[in-house]
Amino acid sequence: MKNLKINNRFTAELPADPDLTNEIRQVKNTLFSYVNPTQPSNPKLIHASEEVAELVGISKDEIQSEEFLNVFSGKEILPETKPYAMCYAGHQFGNWAGQLGDGRAINLTEVENNNRFYTLQLKGAGKTPYSRTADGLAVLRSSIREYLCAEAMHYLGVPTTRSLSLVLSGDQVLRDILYNGNPAYEKGAVVCRVAPSFIRFGSYEMLTARNELKNLKQFVEFTIKHYFPEITGEPKEQYLKFFQKVADTTREMILHWQRVGFVHGVMNTDNMSIHGITIDYGPYGWLENYDPDWTPNTTDSQNRRYRFGNQPHVAQWNLFQLANAIYPLINEAEPLEKILDTFITDFEKDYKTMFLSKLGIFTSSEADDKIIKGLEEILQLSETDMTIFFRNLSKIKKDDSVEQAFEKIEYAFYIPEEIKENILDAWQKWFTVYLKRLNAEELSDDERSEKMNQINPKYVLRNYMAQLAIDAADKEDYSLVDELFQLLKNPYDEQPESEKWFAKRPDWARTKVGCSMLSCSS
Repeated sequence: MKNLKINNRFTAELPADPDLTNEIRQVKNTLFSYVNPTQPSNPKLIHASEEVAELVGISKDEIQSEEFLNVFSGKEILPETKPYAMCYAGHQFGNWAGQLGDGRAINLTEVENNNRFYTLQLKGAGKTPYSRTADGLAVLRSSIREYLCAEAMHYLGVPTTRSLSLVLSGDQVLRDILYNGNPAYEKGAVVCRVAPSFIRFGSYEMLTARNELKNLKQFVEFTIKHYFPEITGEPKEQYLKFFQKVADTTREMILHWQRVGFVHGVMNTDNMSIHGITIDYGPYGWLENYDPDWTPNTTDSQNRRYRFGNQPHVAQWNLFQLANAIYPLINEAEPLEKILDTFITDFEKDYKTMFLSKLGIFTSSEADDKIIKGLEEILQLSETDMTIFFRNLSKIKKDDSVEQAFEKIEYAFYIPEEIKENILDAWQKWFTVYLKRLNAEELSDDERSEKMNQINPKYVLRNYMAQLAIDAADKEDYSLVDELFQLLKNPYDEQPESEKWFAKRPDWARTKVGCSMLSCSS
């Protein structure tokens, strides 16, 4: 990997932990601790992204090298680098959790390529001072889910971290998948994640909570200087512009989540990126039937704080915590409150435009709110597959009858026999209004269909698909990992040879662990 251009700005400019021992502890007056990955016993490369490798300055040939395997399994350390784990805090499920930090993530280095900077981070590479009671390792199951989902999200157009490599460690890892007292050994694995940085809302929360205001000022100014260089002005003005930027990119990210039916599952403030990108793929899930109250996280099953329909409001709540964290640098609540107050109103405006575009409506009408609200309600009367419904909606023609239009989306129903009487009547009334609205649009059927099919994906990483890849990988068959990886690189294309993946959740996946029930160890 001779062309990797190392540039460790984070460790060069920010205060380091002077204690070099890798012991679990409270780490104060610092942003990170130096720590080396745990040595894997027998690493094996399962998959790597040539595109991401090229992005950071690694050639296609180098992916197959022993050096690549050793570096991205944690066996060797890149020359002129010192791996480190970041110190941060956060709110978990709405409660202050104090110091958290990179408990199973180790940043290898920051690299520069084509005038852009990327942090290379290993997830599952062993214990750090922030591992608390855990071992810092990851299992193949969760690693496949993260590796595939990050790349799937990128190709869907959702802001996200990227996946460079997926490596088996050769070691066994003990995990209690549902936290119910039944631990079992699983195959260990390591994913290399790539992002501009892995700085979180909780990074600033930690400094303010500990009254480390000198470090807070230094860190915010470091962040603006290196990641938001377009921000200029007096210091307070810069801090507010920074907060506005984070709010705007976070809003855009959540909007994409809602567009494609993605549920993060654990939107704690330590899992929120200041870049407005999706990070920390754990107990995430994809909506099968359209249910705003659904959350994939078993830990959240009672209160459903992180349910699909609540994600915009959680994002605003998390931004409120970030505002509290940087408030000591501004000492004025009003400008921060103004940004927070407009977050939901701006989101709702953008959401309306986005939702209408999913319906193939690209102009404005007084009836639009009624069309959206009506559809959201009807979709919940009987289990209706979100991805299939919106994709098939593009097949409808302006001169279709209500019956013809309805037939084109029938495949989306999980229990077709329920679609009768009041439910059928509701659908027919909605399609009557919808067809009338389509006829008010200037776009031809073909033009509208083409635009809709670039907004509504045909293929997403449904939980059962990831589970099938995991089950095969447990038997040392990694072909399905690659098949899904290739499929999800073109989620808006028809791909006739892959039509089998354009399917509703199978019955066996309805209650299967890993498909409908996931824990934070996922």
